[in-house]
Amino acid sequence: MQYMLLIHANETAFAALPKDQVEQTLGAYTAYTEALKKAGALVDSNRLQPIAAATTVRISNGKTQVLDGPYAEAKEQIGGYYLIEAPDLDAAIAWAARCPGASYGTMEIRPVLAIYSQ
Repeated sequence: MQYMLLIHANETAFAALPKDQVEQTLGAYTAYTEALKKAGALVDSNRLQPIAAATTVRISNGKTQVLDGPYAEAKEQIGGYYLIEAPDLDAAIAWAARCPGASYGTMEIRPVLAIYSQ
């Protein structure tokens, strides 16, 4: 089964980290990604641009509204994701707990609803 691991973090706090801590964190993500690849669990992953680059679209009364920024104000933002293959939720939880994002933010695990098979 596929699971989306969403990395919620405070991007302002991350941006304020000293350069050596940023490099250490990025190195931890590289090691984590390699572990997922080696285990055959990685389907896809990426880091998202800062929240300032977000655009929100909604339809109201038949009219498209396009807004700059995220839909909701929050202390933490979705900063990236991993799409993984895992046998069950317990395995997905174990992978999420190993992600560097779990140490400074929150990991959200969402099972993929596999109704649109390729």
